[in-house]
Parts: sequence; C-alpha cells; structure tokens
Amino acid sequence: RIWDKQKVLADVVWVIRKFRPDVIITRFPGDARAGHGHHWSSALLANEAFKLAGDPNAFPEQLKMGVSVWQAKRIFWNTFNFGGNNTTSNNQLKIDVGVYNPVTGESYGEVASESRSQHKSQGFGVPRGRGQSYEYFVLTGGEPAVNDIMDGVNTTWSREANGTGIAEKVQRILSQFEVQSPEKSVPALLDIYQQLQQQPNSYWRNQKLKELAQLIEAASGLFLEATSNQGEVVVGEQLRTQVWGLARTGVQVQIQRLLFADKDSVVNQTLGANRNWQFTRTVTVTQQYQSTQPYWLQKPLNKGMFQIDDQQLIGDAENVSLNSVVFELSINGVPMRIAKPIRYKFTDPVKGELYQPLYIKPAVEISFKSDAYLVNGKMPQLQLNIVSNSNSAIDDVQLKLAAGKAAQLITLASLKAGEQRSITVTLDKQLAAESVLTAEVAWSNQVANQKGRTIAYDHIPLIYYTQPAQTRLSKVEMVTKGKKIGYIAGAGDKLPQALEQMGYEVKVLHEDDFTPAVLNGLDAIITGVRAYNIHEYLSAKYDALMAYIQQGGNLIVQYNTNNQIGPVKAKIGPFPFTITRTRVTEEDAGVNFLLPEHPVLNTPNKITVKDFEGWIQERSIYHAEGIDPAFAAPLGMNDQGEKENNGSLIIAPYGKGNFVYTGLVFFRELPAGVPGAYRLMANLIALPKNK
Repeated sequence: RIWDKQKVLADVVWVIRKFRPDVIITRFPGDARAGHGHHWSSALLANEAFKLAGDPNAFPEQLKMGVSVWQAKRIFWNTFNFGGNNTTSNNQLKIDVGVYNPVTGESYGEVASESRSQHKSQGFGVPRGRGQSYEYFVLTGGEPAVNDIMDGVNTTWSREANGTGIAEKVQRILSQFEVQSPEKSVPALLDIYQQLQQQPNSYWRNQKLKELAQLIEAASGLFLEATSNQGEVVVGEQLRTQVWGLARTGVQVQIQRLLFADKDSVVNQTLGANRNWQFTRTVTVTQQYQSTQPYWLQKPLNKGMFQIDDQQLIGDAENVSLNSVVFELSINGVPMRIAKPIRYKFTDPVKGELYQPLYIKPAVEISFKSDAYLVNGKMPQLQLNIVSNSNSAIDDVQLKLAAGKAAQLITLASLKAGEQRSITVTLDKQLAAESVLTAEVAWSNQVANQKGRTIAYDHIPLIYYTQPAQTRLSKVEMVTKGKKIGYIAGAGDKLPQALEQMGYEVKVLHEDDFTPAVLNGLDAIITGVRAYNIHEYLSAKYDALMAYIQQGGNLIVQYNTNNQIGPVKAKIGPFPFTITRTRVTEEDAGVNFLLPEHPVLNTPNKITVKDFEGWIQERSIYHAEGIDPAFAAPLGMNDQGEKENNGSLIIAPYGKGNFVYTGLVFFRELPAGVPGAYRLMANLIALPKNK
C-alpha cells in the first residue's frame, strides 16, 4: 500500500546483479515470525529476487546499465532463538561462528559483539562473545548444502580467466612475506596488479584491483591524504586544500599529477624516504564539486519511496565522494591512481587528531522553529531561524513565505558573514487557508530554501543534510484546560513546541526540579519518548512523581522501550504493567472505542473516529500489557490480520490525579499538525481530578 513493490523488487535484483553474491542469507523468515512488516518484507523480497536476478526477462533494462544476470547458488534463512521464539533445530545446517582468528587476535564472536554494540540508538550493547557459538540455517532456495553454506562455491582464483597463475603468485608472496619488511612484497604485488589490468573486465577482476591497490599502498608504507582546515564550504567560495605524501620505506614513489574536481596540478615529485612532502592549493568550489547531500535525499520523498535518478547509486551505503584528490603516481615505475577524499582535519585537546567529512553547504539556511502552527482564527506568530554559512556579507535580502498561490514578502537587513538570526513574523491571513507553508531567502539572483540538519555522535562520522524549509498550517477546533505543563525531555522529540502551539506554558524539568514547590504549580507533567530509558535519575524521582499525582496532577508517560537502555524495569506508574514490543504500524488502522464514556474521549473535546484520520507513519508502539485492574484501556486497535490490542493507552486514577502510559505516537503526529492528535492530547492533559 505504501511501497511500490516492483520498484523495491527491482532494486533488490539490481543489488544482487551488481554485487554478485554466491550465497544470500536473510535474517528473518517470510512470515509472521519475522515480527513487523519491514522484517517480513525483507525476506519475501530477497527470495523472489534470488530467482529473478538470473532471469534475463526480469527487469531487462538493467542489463543495459553495466550489470548482467546473476544466479546465486543458494539462499538461506538464518534462524534465531530470542524473544521467547526458538526457530532453530539440530537438523538444520549449523556452523560454529565463535572460532578464533589468530591473524586479528579475535574470535568472530568478539567481532560480532563489537558490531552489535555500535547499534547505540537501540541500546544493543552486549559483552564480547567468546568460545563456541552456533548459528543455524534453513535453505529457502537453490542447491542444498551439507557441510558449509559455501559448499560447491569456487572461492579460488581459478574462477577467473588465467587465475591459476595468479593463485601461485599469491601463495608465493604469502610464503615469503616478512612482517618486519612488508615492502619486500611490493614488486610481486605490482606484478599481479599489472597482470590483472590485462584481464577482461569482470566483477572480481575490478574488486581485486581495488584490494591490490590498498595492499600495495600499505606494504609500501605509503601515506597519502588530502585535508582542509575547514569542515564546510559554500559553492562560489574558496577552499584551501593540503595534500600530503610520505613514503616510509625504500619503495620508489613518484607523484606525477594531482587531479582536483576542477583542474589538474602537475607536480612530478619523487618522495624522499620518510620525508614529508606537502602541496597546498586554494580552489574555488564550483558546481563541478559534488553535492554532499546524501544521494537518496536529493529529491523529495514520494510516499515512503526515495526518488533516485542515477541507477548506479542504488545499493551504495553512502555517497561515493567525488570531492577527492586523485594521485596519479608510480610505485617502482608501475603507474597507479589512488583517490583520497578531501576531509576536514583538526585537533581536539582531549581526543587528539580527528577527521570529519567535508560538507558543501548552502550559502543560507532557513528553518521554522516549529514543524506545525495551529490556525484557529487568530493568525499565528511564526518563528524562523536564518543562518548565513557565507564568508562574506549578503545584502538586499528578501524573505518569501508561500502557501499555494499566495505569498508574503518581508525585506530583511543584510546578513553578516556567519550570522545567525531569529525573526518573528505574523502569518498573513491570505496564506492561512493552505496546509503547507514554505520559506525562502532571495538575494542577488540567488535563492535558498533549505534547512540544515546535523547528526553528531562519537562513534560515527558527522552527517550533514538539508531538507525543504517548510511547516504545516493546521486548523484545529480544540478546547484546552490548564495552562502550565512540565516536560521531561526524551530522545529528541518536538512535543514542547507543539504544546506551546496549543497555548500551554511549558517548563522543561531537570533533575533538581522534582520538588513540591516546582511540581505543584503544574497542571500536567509529560515525559518525552524513552525518557525512562535515557534518564537514570527518574528511578529516584518515583516517589516525587507519585506524590504529584496524588495531589491532583496528571502524569502522561510517552512510550519507553523494553531493552537494555536505562532502567526500563524501574517503577513508572502507581500500579503494575509491563512494556512490550507490540505496535500498530498501519497509520490508518481502525480504532475501536472500548470505553466510549471515559472522560478521555469526551472532555473537553468529543473524540470520534474522525480524530484518527490523517495520522502518519504508524498508530502506536511499545504497548502496555500485564495491566493492573486499576487501569482503564479505552482504545483497541490492530494491524490487518492481527488480534486487537488495548495497550496503546492506559489510564489510572491515583489519589486526586491520574497516571497515563501511552504508546500512541504523539511525537510524530503533533509535529505533523494532525488535528485529532492535538485534541486527544488536550483531553489527556485535562483529565479531571478525582474526589
């Protein structure tokens, strides 16, 4: 209903034809045991594509784009035993994946544990696994295997033309390799490199050429890099690039030319033994430099599908940077090309030398403070942020707000270099009839209409991308009660801005704020998504929060996850319940009113099925189960083909106030301006006091 199945299937077939795997493994089965629909679909698509990739009549247009048909030998489902669901069996093909690799000094279980611990957003950190550990596999297509998943697969050089001779040379290099003098292997590696260059074009020939180039570079002790002392640049402005070369062994290296995106530099430099060579060039960044916007975000999303025009990019995990310096050089007289991306290099006083990607940014970024503004007769005040990324002042600036065919123009003062400016604009009445409002800044025949976003964590490179500068205008007929809301920040949701749009005064609560003097003046307290997962201190604040409810306050807890992040098993409510992984992923799933007379469905706003129209992405996640009888569960819902579940919203009176746990995705719906979500949230905040 959301994805174009044939387009997604074509993408999977393309990746198989491009990557040419001998064996394919799916993590999930193609049925309900997979869990949610993404898991399920991945297995169904993989098994269908396994057959189609070798069929010349399937997606024949791909065969004109540099790939050929490819039939993998077999496809497996890697069965599992977790979550109380054991799909493994001793009659399945099993492999010990805990064996030790003496070259790396680690077992593969340790490598896998390290990999899983990088999935930090889901709290999947695990201890290193050591010793015997089996994985189980069920054949779902292709030739059976008896002893190993690679049974019958030729993994030697003989699968390539003239490969037997290369295999003998490789074996000779391995037998003669000297750990203390790796450069002695370079002549033999160069010999294989030249031989491979003469081979017919093929996937493995090209793959091995890349690997050989890396081996030759490493064995030569060759250090090459291209860096800048700035992490961002605007098209039309200058970028100072420093190129370094260092040959740390006796291998002869001569750099003939450096190829930049816009032009070449002839250097003809022989690198002295263990002597640094530096070349500096200041370039003007032109349109020839590749956009650093992730390729799948360069065009607007089309109802759950990315729009990608360049077929060759599909399957790439990230942008293949063209903003590189290509070293045309020779090693012991053999010509080679080695590309190095231009990276931002800097020194942190604590962490030392660091590298980050270089990003090309728009000259000006513009964004709305809120993703949605409520229009209820009175025209809202729009808060916008304007950021200049330019190194020079920008004059004659005009801000344009547009909705439908209507536009509102505002003249702004000049922007200084690097200036960040916040402005407030009252929405013009002629724009209020539309649902989407866009913003752009114009100057000197240039236009900027994007907002910048940055993702920064220590364990991954910094990521910068842009999105259209727009907000939603939402017309909501809504009554609110109460004025002051306490908000405990969660994992990055935007509820505080939405609550302010509803007319509430929002106070963000910090660890030292859980005192009667602070809490008793609040009409309701709302916790951000996963607040109990990320704030360990909330365990110690349980008594203060329960006392707040007893005195007549309403505590609304948005979803938390039942995993290893934070004290998820800490007491959250006044009565017992557990948090599960149950969710309703269909955003238009039917909602049944199980307790139609409950106040949450009636006051101060009458909630009807219409209030669940227009929801985005999903209905509810991480439902409550094992619910104490003190709770009321007024809503029932389910995905198609599944049983109805009543754990999306539970409410219990406690003392004079009320406790609420909800998996309903308010954190998605309110920023998207969904009217019914605003009305239901207003009712939760206004739950009546108990006598």
